[in-house]
Amino acid sequence: MTTIVPKSELTRKAVKWISEQQGETDKTQSALLEEAAMRFNLSPKDMEFLDRFYKENADKSPECD
Repeated sequence: MTTIVPKSELTRKAVKWISEQQGETDKTQSALLEEAAMRFNLSPKDMEFLDRFYKENADKSPECD
């Protein structure tokens, strides 16, 4: 039996997966976003959200001194 997952849940899973992959691989952010799009069947609108989400949060990340 196939389970239908709401789109917002797929986006949350994609964010979690990307965050995990950032610590484990040397892939670029854009490569991870593209892979997440295919893996979680994300729409272009979801991809825009993820791209904006990571760009905005990259500016807010604390710097190490």
